[in-house]
Amino acid sequence: MNFCSDNVAGAAPEILAALVAAAQGTAPSYGADPVTARLHRRLETLFGTALAAFPVATGTAANALALAALVPPYGAVFCHEGAHINTDECGAPEAMTGGAKLIALPGAHGKLDPATLEAVLRRGHGGGVHHVQPALVSLTQGTEAGTMYQPDEIAAMSAIAHHHGLSVHMDGARFANAVAALGIDAAAASWRVGVDVLSLGATKNGALAAEVVIFFKPEQAHDFGFRRKRAGHLVSKQRFLSSQLDAYFTDDLWLRLAGHANAMAMRLARGLMTIPGAVLINPVEINEIFVALPEPVIAGLLEAGFDFYRWEGSVVRLVTAFNTDPASVDALVVTARRLADRG
Repeated sequence: MNFCSDNVAGAAPEILAALVAAAQGTAPSYGADPVTARLHRRLETLFGTALAAFPVATGTAANALALAALVPPYGAVFCHEGAHINTDECGAPEAMTGGAKLIALPGAHGKLDPATLEAVLRRGHGGGVHHVQPALVSLTQGTEAGTMYQPDEIAAMSAIAHHHGLSVHMDGARFANAVAALGIDAAAASWRVGVDVLSLGATKNGALAAEVVIFFKPEQAHDFGFRRKRAGHLVSKQRFLSSQLDAYFTDDLWLRLAGHANAMAMRLARGLMTIPGAVLINPVEINEIFVALPEPVIAGLLEAGFDFYRWEGSVVRLVTAFNTDPASVDALVVTARRLADRG
């Protein structure tokens, strides 16, 4: 009954089976294997465009290296103040870019606002030698607040960024959850609305450890291979990263897994809203719930064995995963309601 994060979940059987298959026999090293080649073809089919793709083992590596490929050491990255690159990556983006500056912007429910971005860029210091130079906008999809950008919102942000000469990066650790919730194809959620590079995650959604950096303008990846090697993320037995991702994108497994996580979050949110004193802090759009609960309910749930993070004050975060048991969701709601009824 652990609702701390989708990182606490195990791995999907289909992905484990793919790893077992990849372990048979021998294969060329460092990405020259047939599984990695198949993955690249699968991604081009999935996104409907030519692209350059680089598997890595962690989301932090995917984000930091993607930024490094597009941002100079004197560059500025604009992101939401709650973005993972700004709050939870221990300076990796700054380190990998050689010192670029992250400029955190406010926005309701974890989302950047086009008007805010436009205003900041109009006040920018492009060309001024005393200031970092605007280089990139990073969007998180789905957001750290459990919300998501609609395609037209991404298109608007991308248009502003490109108008000012900036690239657009998407932190897609929960890209699958957003795409499943939106009911659109991968292209309509990425390059067709202006995304230049996507850090696409699988680890939170059924993989053991597998992410992939995707450049929709392959020429922008001209030195990424060297950056990945220098950062220690060129895995010698890369087939074990690629096989996870290949299975992940086969027969829409990624969307089925994310769809279940989303459905469990909606089920949990509906149940929590029947509890006196419960208040949703953000709209529930993917697989994260931020809800204010009475203190006795929080304490009682923890004592009863339900795990989750206290966010701030009486606000808690509950996260569902690809394998969340509906019975655990219902048990949490029943327990919370009983605790609330006690007063």
